[in-house]
Amino acid sequence: MSTNKAVRILFVCHGNICRSPMAEYIMKDLAAKAGRQDSFTIESAAVSSEEEGNPIYPPARRCLSLHGIPFDSSKRARRMTPADYDRFDLVICMDSSNLRWMRRIIGDDPCGKVRLLMGYTGSGRDVADPWYTGDFETTFQDILKGCSALLGSLTER
Repeated sequence: MSTNKAVRILFVCHGNICRSPMAEYIMKDLAAKAGRQDSFTIESAAVSSEEEGNPIYPPARRCLSLHGIPFDSSKRARRMTPADYDRFDLVICMDSSNLRWMRRIIGDDPCGKVRLLMGYTGSGRDVADPWYTGDFETTFQDILKGCSALLGSLTER
């Protein structure tokens, strides 16, 4: 990644109401605290259209607030488009199911932009979906670890 332009990162999960917006705002907060907010453009999207137009899920919002992570309350879920592959330098998925769904949207990954978030921590495991587990804290901690490792990998260049 070039250091003279903002690195464009898209976080992706199933519905864009829990994990990917949490990752978007955690990463923005980490970048700001590192004084690197101008080094990144960070957004999030879904592989599904099920939640399109809906706000961040209230328990996810509460979890972000509990940890002092600022977020845009007007954010609405959107579905990823094929054009996003060209717009972003990195497309970071929360789980392997997201990877499969994404392939239906963008096709192949010839530029090697698509990655699992937890891969940055040395683990290939998924970030559990709190919509199903109800455990937003564990999801938050996983995303925080993944985003911290991602930020480290991008700022050491």
